[in-house]
Amino acid sequence: MAENVVKLIDVVKTYQMGENKVEALRGISFEISQGEFLAIMGPSGSGKSTCMNMIGCLDRPTSGIVKINGKETAKMKEKELAILRNQTIGFVFQQYHLIPSMTVLENVMLPLKYQRIEKNLRRQMAREALDSVGLSERINHRPHELSGGQKQRVAIARAMVTSPKILLADEPTGALDSKTGKDVMELFRKINKEKGTTIIVVTHDNGIGQSMERCIRILDGQIVE
Repeated sequence: MAENVVKLIDVVKTYQMGENKVEALRGISFEISQGEFLAIMGPSGSGKSTCMNMIGCLDRPTSGIVKINGKETAKMKEKELAILRNQTIGFVFQQYHLIPSMTVLENVMLPLKYQRIEKNLRRQMAREALDSVGLSERINHRPHELSGGQKQRVAIARAMVTSPKILLADEPTGALDSKTGKDVMELFRKINKEKGTTIIVVTHDNGIGQSMERCIRILDGQIVE
């Protein structure tokens, strides 16, 4: 049986908005095993982004337990959370978040710099990551010279270059046309099968939800399916 890399137990997240309290998550519980390929789905305002922030160690629960790779995040210091994020989780965002002044290769090398990996090895690892997403010929281009699909592939290479256990993708096809979106989802599927990476896609797209091996649906801060 595969180990759990994500475990949420009765997680509540409340935000104070002026005088009002907003319950973004209302006691959700689920587990995700190593190597799963799944979607967390829900409309805007459902709590799925808050859920993603819990898994990505970008936020802590108001109450309940969040365990990532066996570690309870609420008990960790900010520096410990940053190390856990950097070593365990790769992020892919809808808007790519590439640095415009850097080349494709430099963008992909960046997470390795935070791991204090020596520069020549960083360069080699980044080249291999870009080769795996079919962009070895674009390493010296800048982001503005790439199509949307190519930018997203660079973002995926950057997320994968540290060999994370978990790849967390937030609306990764939202800014792409339908064919390019399908290509990106196929690339995720390939990474999941070949590397055994746990891939979690946060989306409001029903088509993506139905194409995944498992789908957790969230509405009004609670799991409905």
